[in-house]
Amino acid sequence: MVSLLRQRDTDMTRGGILRLLLAFSVPLLIGNIFQQLYNTVDSVIVGNFVSLQALAAVGCTGPIINALIGLFAGLSSGAGVVISQYYGARDKEKLRQSVQTTVVLTLGLCVLLTAAGVLATPAMLRLMDTPADVFPEAEEYLRIYFWGVSGLLLYNMGAGILRAVGDSTRPLYFLIFSALTNTVLDIIFVKHLAMGIAGAAVATVIAQGLSAALVMLLLSRPGSAYRVDILHLTASPRLLSKICAIGIPSALQLAVTAFSNIFVQSYINRFESSCMAGWAAYNKIDAFAMMPMMSLSIALTTFVGQNLGAGEYARARSAPRYGLLIGFVMMLIILTPLMIFAPQLTALFNRDPEVVGFGAMFIRMISPFYLAFAVNQVYLGALRGAGDTKATMLIALGSFVLFRQLYLYISYRLGGGLTAVALGYPAGWLLCSAILLFYYYGRKTKTGAGRII
Repeated sequence: MVSLLRQRDTDMTRGGILRLLLAFSVPLLIGNIFQQLYNTVDSVIVGNFVSLQALAAVGCTGPIINALIGLFAGLSSGAGVVISQYYGARDKEKLRQSVQTTVVLTLGLCVLLTAAGVLATPAMLRLMDTPADVFPEAEEYLRIYFWGVSGLLLYNMGAGILRAVGDSTRPLYFLIFSALTNTVLDIIFVKHLAMGIAGAAVATVIAQGLSAALVMLLLSRPGSAYRVDILHLTASPRLLSKICAIGIPSALQLAVTAFSNIFVQSYINRFESSCMAGWAAYNKIDAFAMMPMMSLSIALTTFVGQNLGAGEYARARSAPRYGLLIGFVMMLIILTPLMIFAPQLTALFNRDPEVVGFGAMFIRMISPFYLAFAVNQVYLGALRGAGDTKATMLIALGSFVLFRQLYLYISYRLGGGLTAVALGYPAGWLLCSAILLFYYYGRKTKTGAGRII
């Protein structure tokens, strides 16, 4: 444990760019995989030991949980940009103040989101047209999840601070520990104690609380400029304003995009329960497949932020080129086993032939479009690192929310059926990538320092 608490931040303003991006992304990717295991293990356990309806219940809560995660991930990215730029500029006092301000903001959000989530759970499930046979279990799972949401927020805040200074390794260790704990508790609570879907939710809350405790313990250790002093927390109004100016557009983009998937889920909910369960299985597999690009996107944000803070503008401008190279290779490697083993992967969640058929169909239909997803994640990550979050927010919301909802509404009304609904995801990815390429190369994007990225 002592070795885990030693300082391991990384200066990304020096050294080989490809090596730095990979070295930062891989631990982050592994960490994201283990974080995703929370909800995925819940789905596997309840799908095999409770019922098909329980699997559908966990699946239909996914868009709500992802909207919550997206909201805080966006705010964390705003804090991360500010922290990484002060770290790159070697401004220790501003670095300390920005970390303290981030913690104060997070604690306030813990109270707000717990209360709002618990109270709004039934309304959110009704908004998705959740079927009557799934509604009670979905409501029970989601309410328990919101009661323990502070663990999720505190861990992600702490991990975001560490990543902003180039440390993506230690958050990984804590996440592995808590994900394994969640798996063990899931088996005990659901399989052996027969607690049903409530057992899966309680296991997740306990595991996330452990990861939050570990990362806060690490940040409270003396000896670094980004130490969190719990007893003397203060918030700088100017830095809070700066964090929110960068973070709120990203938060709105990620939260609204994830929340818009509630409406996608509402279209899926119009089909039978086996289709809902197949879609739930696909979404879990899809989340893992997307993680390499999402991890790389965060790495690009940190890389660009640190190099702009240090005045290394040429290095910052080279980030998308390296990002695309890494991203395309990763996505091509992922696509092959997904296409080949789609039925077997779906069967991990539920072995009903209809569920497996729907899940395999969704995987094979959508996964080839991951290359388009790679493009938009590279440029979104680089532009966020430069602090250009308003444009990325508008582009992402226009593509992932407005266009996607219009597409779904029109295609469904015209009788497009299940295939047309499923293609709503890749249609948004393609449009977003095209607009970002035009924006990035068609005009000059300036940083706060007046230089071009």
